[in-house]
Amino acid sequence: MSDALKDANQRLEDIQKSTQAAEANTSAQQSDNVAHALSGAGGGLLSMAITYPLITLSTRAQVESKRADSSVFDAVRRIVDREGVRGLFAGLDSALFGISVTNFVYYYWYEWTRAGFERRALQSGRPTKRLSTVESMIAGAIAGSATVLLTNPIWVVNTRMTARKEESKETLPGSRPQRTPSTLGTLMKMIREEGPTSLFAGVMPALVLVINPILQYTIFEQLKNLLEKRRKAGPTDSFYMGAIGKLVATGITYPYLTVKSRAHVAGREGPRENMFVSFNRILKEEGWAGLYGGIAPKVVQSMITTAFLFAFKDILYEAIVKARRNTALKK
Repeated sequence: MSDALKDANQRLEDIQKSTQAAEANTSAQQSDNVAHALSGAGGGLLSMAITYPLITLSTRAQVESKRADSSVFDAVRRIVDREGVRGLFAGLDSALFGISVTNFVYYYWYEWTRAGFERRALQSGRPTKRLSTVESMIAGAIAGSATVLLTNPIWVVNTRMTARKEESKETLPGSRPQRTPSTLGTLMKMIREEGPTSLFAGVMPALVLVINPILQYTIFEQLKNLLEKRRKAGPTDSFYMGAIGKLVATGITYPYLTVKSRAHVAGREGPRENMFVSFNRILKEEGWAGLYGGIAPKVVQSMITTAFLFAFKDILYEAIVKARRNTALKK
């Protein structure tokens, strides 16, 4: 009887230890997911602030098709003459908020999905827990789809502010330039004049464009896997690998980026087009050049922004992990 009681107590202790270990692992993984999400948000904020003028130029080149073939320097001169240097930073506040939220959501879901694949790899006895190409693509698809639905309204407002069809018209000589509307003012004007559904303009092409981060992160992960067979990847490595991944992804998905930007600034004078109708109309009226209008500043902007994002994220992640470790040691 006493032996049976001892066995029962031992089994109970084993179950409790197993439960505590599982809870500790879950808590640690959750903390690591948040660390990745915070570092991704911070990295996105810093990279966006550095490259925002290029984002403004590429957005306007996509939307204003008649000016798509003009040079970057001509576009800079027109914006500065018409609106001052501040014109290059129109909508920066909403962009910084948007990229912070977008990256936080994306990296949290991406790391959550990655952790699941890594656990499965260990359980199946795989020699390495690094993500395969298919696993990288699935993780990117899950994270990208969740992010699009949550952050699309932020980017609609931001694109409206950078494109600003009415404010972008040339002013008469001697007249005062129109005052740049605030982010909140643009948001309230859209809701008041076009309804809440206007905040989800372009959501379908945005969902299609989930393929962009899928390609970007898959290329990045596979390049990183190859590099880490020889040595640990650092922020400088992440800078270049991120740029390469974004170059390939943007080159493939750029026509849809154009359709998405056009949908965001669709006028109220006509019915809103779906992405397939818009795609065919641009192709018919402007040819392939219309779908790739402004690609030069967009490619440069995307590569530089993403390169800085990956580099800053690595630096911030290491800093967060170090700070968390130091805090734990002090307790």
